[in-house]
Amino acid sequence: MSVKEKLKIESWGMFAASLFYAVSGIICLTILASDFALIHIGLMGILSLAAAFGLFKKRVWAIWLIVILFFMITTFSVSMLYYTWGADILLDSAMATYLVLTWIFTVYVAARRRKLES
Repeated sequence: MSVKEKLKIESWGMFAASLFYAVSGIICLTILASDFALIHIGLMGILSLAAAFGLFKKRVWAIWLIVILFFMITTFSVSMLYYTWGADILLDSAMATYLVLTWIFTVYVAARRRKLES
């Protein structure tokens, strides 16, 4: 029995989006654990984990969480890039990568939202 059959994966793209939101949620909650003043990052982590669960279980409400996360992450990443540009190249590249991957997976999930309704 293959991994695809065990996890009941119909679309590798949706699985990749679910995995992205799960990993980013775990990273955000790890950052929150290091400094409790970063509540906004914890909120993004909780919503990311909920979106990952919704995508994996093909829930319709997952698209709404992803739209909310799209605006939150875009605002957060752009402001981080604006205020730290050139000071820390690792932070800049991580924020740019996070921003681009968020846009890619949001567009992918929005284009394939009919699969969530089944």
